[in-house]
Amino acid sequence: MSIASLSAKLIRKARPASSRSPADGKTASGRALQKGQQTKMAIVEAALNLATQIGLEGLSIGALAEATQMSKSGVFAHFGSREELQISVIHQYFAQFEQAVFNAAMEQPRGLPRVKALFANWMKLVAEEIQAGCIFISGAVEFDDRPGPVRDALAASVQTWLAAMNRSIVLAKACGHLRADVDEEQMAFEIHGLILALHYEARFLHKPGSIARANKGFDNILARYGVPTIS
Repeated sequence: MSIASLSAKLIRKARPASSRSPADGKTASGRALQKGQQTKMAIVEAALNLATQIGLEGLSIGALAEATQMSKSGVFAHFGSREELQISVIHQYFAQFEQAVFNAAMEQPRGLPRVKALFANWMKLVAEEIQAGCIFISGAVEFDDRPGPVRDALAASVQTWLAAMNRSIVLAKACGHLRADVDEEQMAFEIHGLILALHYEARFLHKPGSIARANKGFDNILARYGVPTIS
């Protein structure tokens, strides 16, 4: 420890509590809050990585404490229950999904270019998740028939994303990039079906060429629903 830092430490210890300004307490409190938030975020990231391997149902305070090399009480201090931990993981996964897939696509013009960007970004993420796993898909299997806050958080995240995809298709139709008689919900359903089929065939069945087939399926959807000069 340097002389300057040692002197500062001795001065802080010697200063009477009554002489400390309110700002000192606020600063210390702010630092503690910031550190607590950083620790919680680190725990959530570790939990997300763990959940992609063992699923949301496999998450526990004990397993996470072991993975982060923290005490169970230390992890529990940030998450009062296993359920709260699972919901935090869902929210974090959705935030990352939204950034990688949706926000990046918003740079494209409205209409078919944005629909194509959404699918391309989604496919890029899926290609990575073939090895790691997808919280949306594994979570649906785990909680499809289990009502409660975790299922509600998971379903809300998926519905929010699918609604965004549907809106992009509605805009593409309004821009004249899709046929006037296109059923937007049907088109969104078929696109979602490609992603689900890709996960099943690539991750579960390990079929080669699954990504290429999904991309071809998307091209077929555009050919059926698009205006020939645009799609």
